[in-house]
Amino acid sequence: MTSRPELSLASTRRLETGWRLTLTPAGAHAFPATVPDDAIAAFVPGTVAEALEKAGLFDRTNPVPLDHQDAWYRLDLNEPAGSAILKLDGLATFADVFLNEELILSSDSMFHAHEVPVTLTGKDHLAICFRALRPHLSRKLKRARWRTRMISEAGLRGIRTTLLGYMPGWCPEIHAIGPYRPISLVRYETQSVDSIRIVPTLDTAGCGHLNVGFRVAGAVSGLTLRCAGFETPVNVNEQGLAIASLELPGVEPWWPHMHGRPVLHDVILSNGSDDVILGRTGFRHLAIDRQTDGNGFQLVVNGTPVFCRGAVWTNADIVRLAGTRADYEPWLRLAAEAGMNMIRIGGTMTYETPGFFALCDELGIMVWQEAMLANFDYPAQDEAFLASFSREIETLLVATSVSPSLAVFCGGSEVYQQGAMMGLSQPIWCGDLTEKVLPDLVKTHRPDIIYVPNSPSGGPMPFALNSGIGHYYGVGAYCRPLEDARRADVRFAGECLAFSHVPEQELLDQHLPVSPVHHPQWKARVPRDRDASWDFEDIREHYLGLLYDVDPVRLRREDVNRYLDLSRVVTGEVIEATFAEWRRLGSRCGGALVWTFQDLLPGAGWGLLDATGQPKPVWHAVRRAFRPVQVLLLDEGTNGLDVHVINETPVERTLHLDLACLKNGRQRVIAGERALVLAPHSQIKIPATDLFGSFFDTTYAYRFAAPQHEVTVATLTDAETGAHLADAFHFPRGRKAAFFDVELKAELVETETGFALDVETDRFAQSVQIKADGFLPSENWFHLAPGKAKRILLAHKREASKPNVELCCPGSAAIRL
Repeated sequence: MTSRPELSLASTRRLETGWRLTLTPAGAHAFPATVPDDAIAAFVPGTVAEALEKAGLFDRTNPVPLDHQDAWYRLDLNEPAGSAILKLDGLATFADVFLNEELILSSDSMFHAHEVPVTLTGKDHLAICFRALRPHLSRKLKRARWRTRMISEAGLRGIRTTLLGYMPGWCPEIHAIGPYRPISLVRYETQSVDSIRIVPTLDTAGCGHLNVGFRVAGAVSGLTLRCAGFETPVNVNEQGLAIASLELPGVEPWWPHMHGRPVLHDVILSNGSDDVILGRTGFRHLAIDRQTDGNGFQLVVNGTPVFCRGAVWTNADIVRLAGTRADYEPWLRLAAEAGMNMIRIGGTMTYETPGFFALCDELGIMVWQEAMLANFDYPAQDEAFLASFSREIETLLVATSVSPSLAVFCGGSEVYQQGAMMGLSQPIWCGDLTEKVLPDLVKTHRPDIIYVPNSPSGGPMPFALNSGIGHYYGVGAYCRPLEDARRADVRFAGECLAFSHVPEQELLDQHLPVSPVHHPQWKARVPRDRDASWDFEDIREHYLGLLYDVDPVRLRREDVNRYLDLSRVVTGEVIEATFAEWRRLGSRCGGALVWTFQDLLPGAGWGLLDATGQPKPVWHAVRRAFRPVQVLLLDEGTNGLDVHVINETPVERTLHLDLACLKNGRQRVIAGERALVLAPHSQIKIPATDLFGSFFDTTYAYRFAAPQHEVTVATLTDAETGAHLADAFHFPRGRKAAFFDVELKAELVETETGFALDVETDRFAQSVQIKADGFLPSENWFHLAPGKAKRILLAHKREASKPNVELCCPGSAAIRL
């Protein structure tokens, strides 16, 4: 009896080590030359900058240009003789590939993947020359109808490469050159499977539909496809191609993690004796609620409206252009921990790998993916450009077809806005590339996702905020008052609230031990718009003066530590207040994404996380602003103070709400409480007077007498367990009036899982800071009301036996444990 051939995935061998790198003048060699003695070790996937940095020849904090020379990568291959496929998943950007001195591929796009059939002899030589990019910048194209100041090289509009490294004030001048994505050899075994395509959908009745295609080598029969308890037979044609369809009625759907479980199901192929997991996928249905006036933009997932909140992704490592699961996981887990349900990959960055989307699938984080288009008037009528661009988009959509996390595909960043702001008419900046080519590609390859032509877009002008997608910087770069967040009637902010966020002192001591603001190294790390007369530190200082009634310049000169601490908290205070406006009952905002998620270099950059991956103080504020079970306090002026309670979770919540106005930070001059039962995915609004049972000038709007309190505190707890869920604070006379000389008390507690800190105060304490070397507090830079102690968990971030803890808040003495 003949045994059935083994069923397996195609054999893949990564070509990661043994590479040597040489830099030569542009065009010096047409074909590979002998490896010179000064060749350095290189890494694949990797970049020229990474190899040079590891050799001590490149400084990311003071980079030198790399785009004016050729870079040769060479590898001696000692692979078994025979046929194989050479897979090159990403070459940045102009690359010639040679096998045994023979040119086998030329690539002119960073965003193309290639498969080249090769015949190996058993002793082969692979060489890749990354040609200098700079000579290509002068390529003649049809004259641009508008120009952008944001990007330093106008010639990039005709080249398919990342804009990272070419945006002065936004990122360091580190040029993307090299094999930044994997290179591998693929061989086909008996009954080996590859070229897998998995397309899941969920209809409005809750029935899942799974379409799977693949190629299989060798004679096959009796194949079965299984998923989530359902199965169907698979037929393979004479060319080894198979397509199978499976219906899954009542399949458990995939949800963003705050609104349900991000359920994934294995897709399994079986030949009766062997099972092969082709991939993991989830089923969800997406729609857009345009609201009654047709101008809204709110994502509806599985029939439930979802307020999208998160941040704009930059890069896990701008030198390496990192792309493995291990590279992404620490960042994305912090995104999920902060309550983010969406990450935007903007058109100024680069496409991430399937590993990025797989993690987002698992963590329940939706992805807003943009085509790598930004600001330029792209040469869409150039046939070669159009063909190359279409291929890159198809490659991306096919590679991510398994991922339910990909929710929105957008035709780039600020292309429409740039043309419109130049005074050009809509037919000029609104072209076929984003209105016909891209939507057709999305409809063909990912009909389950939402398509948006550009970010921003959708209003009478593409940058209008009360229609479609906006980029909101009213609160922020335009120095508008906090009330502007409501006045602007933002429907969806594709980006917003950019500030120069000051990191923890520990990072500054290690990576930037210079005087804040005035030192050139400090200022070099502060983001700015090219040629603007201000930077984002100026914006932060504007709100520092507004919220705390201080002169930032004088404070920095006279008390730099207090200046830094207030700078660390003020951006978080602004973000919390703004998201409270957007999440309140009655708001028409469908979501907002903060600019940006992480810094590219250590310093006071845009990132919520610093360049080493550690949370900045603002991250803790964002985590509070994004809580799925939330309480908000909204100042309605002479209409009083409204309390908003939100339950975004999929289960009913039994809650207890307490509201108190405090005088001198401790005396409850008036208070009220209420038991609440909130249905899943619901929210309510309660006037403060309903809780008090009588009138009280909570907002200090009527001013009939001297102010009676400095702060109002709302506390939301679980009625069954007593667990603290959320709190909110209102300062009727400003935050400066609510600074008190407080006495903090803390106790370090050893738990089953590690350490915790129980913290309490004798009166209201603003911006309590916990320093615990080697540990990350579960909450930090928080306000604390007198009363019940608050428990803060301490998670290890590096090896340490027991935390040495220091607590302090502005204006009060520190305590140490």
